[in-house]
Amino acid sequence: MKATWVRTYLVLGFFGLLLWLLFKYMLPPDLDEIELTDELNPIVAEKKDELIQLAKDKGIPVIITAGFRSLAEQNELYEKGRSEPGNIVTNARGGESLHNFGLAIDFALLNKQGEAIWDMSYDGNDNGKSDWMEVVTIAKGLGFDWGGDWAGFKDYPHLQMTFGLSLRELQQGKQPKGQ
Repeated sequence: MKATWVRTYLVLGFFGLLLWLLFKYMLPPDLDEIELTDELNPIVAEKKDELIQLAKDKGIPVIITAGFRSLAEQNELYEKGRSEPGNIVTNARGGESLHNFGLAIDFALLNKQGEAIWDMSYDGNDNGKSDWMEVVTIAKGLGFDWGGDWAGFKDYPHLQMTFGLSLRELQQGKQPKGQ
């Protein structure tokens, strides 16, 4: 009889532990409890400025079209092409983009008329190379990851720095060192 009770407690304990792990690691964290910044990480901001200057030195004017995004802004962008008119531009809901953690920027080129363009074949500095890919090369040299390298949804204007943290870790409130 005593062995039956012990087995029952062990089984209940096991399932209790299983439920706790499920809630802790499988369910999305409550992002309202995480203190999100409202600006770019200082290192990302510094590297963004370097990117703009190094591109300018090659005769390539670059404009940053997005940096930090609030959860509401990200959700609004996510709805484009879904419940709102337009093309789908992201697969990331609020809290699923590194923009929400101040770790990502989007860029565009400026043509000779000063208009923002997203033409990846444009060669405004007339050196026979794609200005877009020259900017990507500079960005990678500064430590950015490029959304054009992603296996799934390609996000060509997107540059990000993870500082070795996963999205899940960021969602749990972990910050890059020095924050």
